[in-house]
Amino acid sequence: MKQFVSLLSVGVLAVLMFFAPGENAFASEGTATKAQKQVLNIAHRGASGYAPENTMAAFEKAVEMKADMFELDVQMSKDGELVVIHDTTVDRTTDGTGSVKDLTLEEMKSLDAGSWFSEAFADETIPTLGEVLDEYKGKSGILIELKAPSLYPGIEQKVADELTAHHLDKPENEKIIVQSFDHESVQKFHDILPEVPVGVLLGYNPEGISDEQLESFKKYADYVNPSKSMIDASLIERIHDFNMLTHPWTVRDRESANFLLEVGADGIITDYPDYVDPRP
Repeated sequence: MKQFVSLLSVGVLAVLMFFAPGENAFASEGTATKAQKQVLNIAHRGASGYAPENTMAAFEKAVEMKADMFELDVQMSKDGELVVIHDTTVDRTTDGTGSVKDLTLEEMKSLDAGSWFSEAFADETIPTLGEVLDEYKGKSGILIELKAPSLYPGIEQKVADELTAHHLDKPENEKIIVQSFDHESVQKFHDILPEVPVGVLLGYNPEGISDEQLESFKKYADYVNPSKSMIDASLIERIHDFNMLTHPWTVRDRESANFLLEVGADGIITDYPDYVDPRP
């Protein structure tokens, strides 16, 4: 009887070892599970599904929702100040009118940048990049988009100077990325602060992204960030083959978030940080 029990115990132990999810359990598949791969949760213009975009309220909400980073857009006022706003005019997101480049910082600070979203945010104003860095350095990663930089000669140097002033020019311990649809501007910024990671933004193109483009990007960029409508597992694999990562944009539904998680995106830019599964 003792011999039978001993043999049964050995058998049970063998079965448990075979099915136990140990460190080599999925080695034969050669792929990481969602739990094993950390996907950056990047709040687009802050948590802009829940607070007015590109305001301190939206950035605070992103931090509250435990996003890894938040994204913001930087332009330049008439008097050369770096301001955080998406459109090249203030018409859509404030109670004012006019082009960003034609308004002084003082004029923009007088505008209501929250009521268009909800009266609960009536006190929100257009922040400066410096104000955002002052408040959130060390609290959150920040993805900085140079918006329409051709309208603002010298904006690359201005942003570099602001990052340097905040000791973010060598961000070993701070997650800072600078990106733009203007790839010449990205290259300019990279030449000024080569230790700060940079990304190229890409709108939808039915022809996709060629290997020749990826070869060109990898000379200066760390990230290739296309519209989510261009993304599939094959494109992500090719971007990785060129030693770059990808943060597709912009997720506004759970289905898209789940798809990007499944195909292996490195980060997800989303208006709704809670749509991205929490990482371990």
